[in-house]
Amino acid sequence: MAFLESSWNLFTNNWDLFVRGAWTALLLAIIGTICGTLIGFFIGIMHTIPQRKKNVKSIVLKVFNFILTSYVEIFRGTPMMVQAMVVFYGLVYLGIDIDRFLAASVVISLNTGAYMAEYVRGGIVSIDKGQFEAAQAIGMNHLQTMIHIVLPQVARNILPATGNQFVMNIKDSSVLSVISVVELFFTANSIAGSNYKYIEAFFIATILYFIMTFTVTRFLLLFEKKMDGPSSYKVELITGNKLEKDGE
Repeated sequence: MAFLESSWNLFTNNWDLFVRGAWTALLLAIIGTICGTLIGFFIGIMHTIPQRKKNVKSIVLKVFNFILTSYVEIFRGTPMMVQAMVVFYGLVYLGIDIDRFLAASVVISLNTGAYMAEYVRGGIVSIDKGQFEAAQAIGMNHLQTMIHIVLPQVARNILPATGNQFVMNIKDSSVLSVISVVELFFTANSIAGSNYKYIEAFFIATILYFIMTFTVTRFLLLFEKKMDGPSSYKVELITGNKLEKDGE
């Protein structure tokens, strides 16, 4: 009871700082997930552009795809903490003064984009090839096929992975404290140091992280069910002027 009372007192005395830190973590996760998803769709489209002729356009496309593939491999193969240090302090070293929150947003977006690119690629590969052939048969080009036929299906197929990435971004935003972004972990650590109550401060941070991730998870599950539509459908047959239900 003494621990809970001490934690409550610490929260009531610093609730505005905790809430502000939690909001920053959530905002970074939202920005990273949205921007990263857009990056993933862009890379997915670029990787699936057909290359039939060996001309200048084909060579340029291959070079560009090589750059995109290198980006994906580098950001998937290195920790986000290291990426944040390299981006922020690297820009400072080059004489570019960048806001810490902006640097954090760029890092989490690029990191998410690398993972989303693989999710999108897998989603595109899962689409039946007959749909591509049918779209080509009615005169659609590659971009039209992607926008109107393929990507809407891919968006639904990768929705669970996107939601999982969003939850991961909420938690992984804590590593951005290495460049002094005032998110929830940084706030809890600062409050713990100034009050000498480390267990209480991180206990509060744990609860706030759980509330955010649990709420987001429940919301995404409801959104998935909404997109799936009704679980059962009634087939109705029209015979003459009479509307009959199937099976009656």
